[in-house]
Amino acid sequence: MTGGSGGTTRRPSAASRSRGAPSSSAPDPDARRAAAAAAARRSGRGDHGPLRVMAVSARTLLLLGIASVALLSVAFLAYTGGWWQAEAESEGAAALRRMARSVTPLDAPRMMDLPQFQGDHKESLYWGTYRPNVYLGIRARTPLSLIAGLMWIGVKNGQYFIRHVCQDSDELSKYGWADHNGRDYGRQELTDHGLHLTTSFLKEKGDGSGYGGDWAVRLDAKNEGSSLSEAQESTTHLFFYIADEAGKLITMGSHEPPSRGPVLLASGSHEEIGDWELYLRSEDNLEIHRAGFQTISMHNLSDLVQHALVTNARQSGNLNLPDMTEDSSNAMIYQVSIKLPAKIDMVFLSGAGSKNPMTAERVNRLTGPMLSTRLESKQKDFEERYDQIFNVNNKIVSKELSVGRAALSSLLGGIGYFYGQSKIALPKGFSQKNGDKYIPYWPAALYTAVPSRSFFPRGFLWDEGFHQLVIWRWDAHISMDIIGHWLDLINADGWIPREQILGAEALSKVPEEFVLQYPSNGNPPTLFLALRDLASAIHAHQFSDEEAEKISTFLKRAYVRLNSWFQWFNSTQSGKYEGTFFWHGRDNMTTRELNPKTLTSGLDDYPRASHPNDEERHVDLRCWMLLATNCMRSIAGFLKMDSSLEKVLYEYLHWLCLSHLPTYSFS
Repeated sequence: MTGGSGGTTRRPSAASRSRGAPSSSAPDPDARRAAAAAAARRSGRGDHGPLRVMAVSARTLLLLGIASVALLSVAFLAYTGGWWQAEAESEGAAALRRMARSVTPLDAPRMMDLPQFQGDHKESLYWGTYRPNVYLGIRARTPLSLIAGLMWIGVKNGQYFIRHVCQDSDELSKYGWADHNGRDYGRQELTDHGLHLTTSFLKEKGDGSGYGGDWAVRLDAKNEGSSLSEAQESTTHLFFYIADEAGKLITMGSHEPPSRGPVLLASGSHEEIGDWELYLRSEDNLEIHRAGFQTISMHNLSDLVQHALVTNARQSGNLNLPDMTEDSSNAMIYQVSIKLPAKIDMVFLSGAGSKNPMTAERVNRLTGPMLSTRLESKQKDFEERYDQIFNVNNKIVSKELSVGRAALSSLLGGIGYFYGQSKIALPKGFSQKNGDKYIPYWPAALYTAVPSRSFFPRGFLWDEGFHQLVIWRWDAHISMDIIGHWLDLINADGWIPREQILGAEALSKVPEEFVLQYPSNGNPPTLFLALRDLASAIHAHQFSDEEAEKISTFLKRAYVRLNSWFQWFNSTQSGKYEGTFFWHGRDNMTTRELNPKTLTSGLDDYPRASHPNDEERHVDLRCWMLLATNCMRSIAGFLKMDSSLEKVLYEYLHWLCLSHLPTYSFS
C-alpha cells in the first residue's frame, strides 16, 4: 500500500537511520537496510514488507483489521443486496404467476359443451326449484334469470315474522319436499306454528309455449290443529313475487281479486323465452295488494317487503303492501290475504307473444281441477318409479317408505343453480390496489345439490360425490350434468375450489371468514365414487344402449380433467416421506382449538396431530388416492385407452397398496 500510514512509518525510520554512524569499519546493518530500500525505490518496488509492519503497534493492527472487515462487509452487502432484491422480486413474480394459473381454466374441452347436454336435455331442465336457500324459489338455469318465490307472515308468541329464507330460527316444525322428481314435479310441506302450507310445482312444454315451457305453483293453506292465533285465524298473508335479475321492466297487471277466473298479475319479456305472463286463479275469496321495486339485490327482497309493510302500517294502520310501484320496477310482489282453508294457483306462461299463444287453454291446463288431476298423476308416477328403482318390497312399511321418498325428494328438490365468481385468496402479504386480499375465479355456472338448505345452500365438492351415489340411480342424465358442471371448474393446475359460493344469494349465507378459497387446499375426490359406479353399471347392462353410449362419451371427455385433478393431489398433497399424504390447510397458528380442524378432509373434527406440520400423514387421504387410482384405471380400461397408461396406473395402485408408511420408535 502506498498511501497514508505507509509514508508516515517510513519517515521516522529514515530519520533515525541518519542520526550518526558507528565507528566500526564493519558495514552498518541500518545502512545496509537503507541502501536496500533506496535501491528498491529506484527499481520501483517500494519499501513494503517487514519494515512497515514492524513499525505498526498492536492497537493500530486491531483497528486496521476491524476497518478491513467492515469494508469487506459493506462490499458484500452491496453485492449480495442486489441478489436478495432480485430473489425477492423473482419469488414475487413466481407467486403472481401461480395466482394467474389458479384462476385460469384447464385447457381442455368443456364437459357442458357435449351434445348430450344441449337441445332437449338443456331445455327440459331450464326451469326448476333451483333456489334451495328459500322455502320456495324458482329460477332458470341461466346467469340472469327471472326468479319467483314465496313469502308469508308467520305468527309466533303474538309477533309477526316474514318467512322467506330457510332458517332454523324460524322454528318451523316441518319443511321439506315430500315428492320431487328433479325435473318437472315437486310437492313440499311446511308447518309454521299452526299454519300448514303445501306447495306443489309442475312444469310442462305444451302447444304455444316458449323456450323452457310453462310452470305452475299451487299454494294450499290450512289450519294445523287448534293452536292458530286469533290474528292468523282471521287473515293469512301470502306473498308471491317475480323479479328479473337482468333488471328489465316488469309490467304490473290487474290487482282486482279474480271472480272464479284467472287474473293477469304481471307480464314482461326475456331474451331467452320471449314474452311472458303471470296469472293467478283461485275459487276462494281473497284480497290482493302489491308493490313494485327497482333493485339488483335479489337476496334481500324480504327486507324490501318488510320495510314496505311496516311503513304502510304506520301510515294506514293496515298490514298491507302500499299498492304502489317504483319507476322501472323489475321486482313485483303480490300480497294475497285469505281466510283458511284456501287454495291458490299461480301460472307462468312463456312465449306469450307468439301468433297463437293459446293462453286460455294453457292457463286452464295448469290450474283448477286439471292441475289437481295432473299433480295426482305425477305423485303416483313418482312413487311407482321410486319403488322400482330402489327395489321396494312388501316387507317395507308405509312409514319407512315415506321417509325414503322424502330423503330422495329433499335431495332432488335441493338441487340449485348458481352463477358467479369464487374469491381466491392471494398469498400472505399480497393484496390488490383496492385492498382486496383475493382475486376472482372466472365467471362460472354450477348446477349442484346442496348439503343443507338452511345452513349450507351452496355447492360443496366432497358432499357432491355422496349426493351422486343416489342421484345417478334415479336419473343418470341429471347426475352427469351435475358432475360435468363441477369438472368444468378445474383450473390449469388441476384444482377445484372446494366450496362454491357463487352469486349474491349464496354469499348472503356465508360468514366472511369462510368465503375465500385457497389454491393449496383440496377436498376428497368423492366424484370418483359416482363415476366408478356409472362405469360398473354399464358393465352390468343396467342402461340402454343409448344411455350407455352417452355415459361412455361423458367418461371419455371427463378423463383429461380427472387425470389433471388426480395429478394435482399427487403433486400438492403428498407428504414429506415417500408414500405419505396429508391435507393442507390446517391452522397451525390457532390458540382456540386443542386439535385444529381439518376442514379440507371433510372430516372436520376428526382427531389429528395437535400441532399441524408437514410431518403429518393422513391415512384417509392415502385411501382416497387409492380409490382415485383404482377408478382412473377402471375408466381407462373401460374406454380401452392407451395400455401403457393403464399399466402405469396399475403399478401406482400396486405401490399404494403394498408400500408402508415409515415406522418410528418412541422412548
